[in-house]
Amino acid sequence: MEESSTGSNLDRTDMRILRHLQRDGRLSNADLAKLVGVSAATCHRRTERLFREGYVSGVHAAVAPKHVGRGALVMVGVVLDRSTPESFSAFEAAIRKLPFILDCHLVAGDFDYFLKIRVRDMADFNRLHGSQLIALPGVRQTRTFFVMKEVVDGAALDF
Repeated sequence: MEESSTGSNLDRTDMRILRHLQRDGRLSNADLAKLVGVSAATCHRRTERLFREGYVSGVHAAVAPKHVGRGALVMVGVVLDRSTPESFSAFEAAIRKLPFILDCHLVAGDFDYFLKIRVRDMADFNRLHGSQLIALPGVRQTRTFFVMKEVVDGAALDF
């Protein structure tokens, strides 16, 4: 297999499969094979390998948040009271148990973590903040950013 510009062991066909799956994870193997220009058997074998080796971590439907009562997007910066492996571990274990957390990222800079949260409205967030977010282990400070307009959200990877 030829080496790609990403430094991985993917050739051009693998990259085309990934790009098409990223755009539409519901493509049938036959349709994907046609788009990529390989036989259905080759496409199936390659796609299975891409899943098995972790190049594709899953296939899911993008549910429209406003249609399921989660139209408000909130970003929260979190500062912990200590920067120790134990405090990070305790915070991360607790955050994984909260179903309303969409994303949690350890970051460099003024905050320790950034959280992405979807809620019904400001009152819904206020309830969650007061009852669950500030009660997380080690939280010293939070700063909340209500998203006024989603310009780009969930864009496809450019590779």
